[in-house]
Amino acid sequence: MRRLFPVTDRTPPLPAAEWSLDELADAYAYPTGPGTPHGAWLRANMVSSLDGAAQHEGRSEPISSAADMRVFGTLRALADVVVVGAETVRLEGYRPARAREAFAARRKAAGQGPAPAVAVVSASLDLDFSLPLFTSPLVPTLVLTGAAAPPARVREAERAGAEVVVAGDGPGVEPGRAVRELAGRGLPRQLTEGGPRLLGQFVAAGVLDELCLTVSPVLTAGDAQRIAGGPSVAVPSRFALASVLEEDGFLFTRYRRADPVRTGTAAGVR
Repeated sequence: MRRLFPVTDRTPPLPAAEWSLDELADAYAYPTGPGTPHGAWLRANMVSSLDGAAQHEGRSEPISSAADMRVFGTLRALADVVVVGAETVRLEGYRPARAREAFAARRKAAGQGPAPAVAVVSASLDLDFSLPLFTSPLVPTLVLTGAAAPPARVREAERAGAEVVVAGDGPGVEPGRAVRELAGRGLPRQLTEGGPRLLGQFVAAGVLDELCLTVSPVLTAGDAQRIAGGPSVAVPSRFALASVLEEDGFLFTRYRRADPVRTGTAAGVR
């Protein structure tokens, strides 16, 4: 993995060599200093084909790579919480985040637990609570939902060991409130891995601070979703390029918000 060009200075590019996990962790470190108005830093990690597909046959794995998975693992290891939509949990077979020895000292120094929590966003709570994500996580799984969520499903989630977090006054989740609720639980370093519908809601609400986008050197055609779905925003959000890395034709880009942070709401995913 090599840095194609620096965007914050005029130093020469690094030589072509695979970066260590420590170097990747330094490159993708969360910002320090004053936080955003919502009290957290929300970044997204997504992969897209050259023609804009976020998935192939319903899953992201076919357009990913070993280097993409190294970045994926690094971003998870830096986060306090991984926020994911219910449909992605169902399609991708989500499992609990695991502790990784390579990042143990870094997480301890940052005051973090051994692994990030996983927070599942769902209005209906139509989830299989017998899955390991709920029955055997290293850190209890959170379920983000609205105040009008089905009471029986709330009780079932709690019996399975999940912590139910109300982040909306109706049946669904308000993205800005979800970010604040997680930050209020001591989880300000937030990472969302989608899916596209959830990412679209974070974009529409104006609470996404950073996008880590892997551009895969493949063409898929078809009618696969883009990385963000749902209604369009009235004014496109502007992001600034922070870094670009490359390996085997895959581009690992990182963009940070250039527009002022807005606040807003959107319906929760089911």
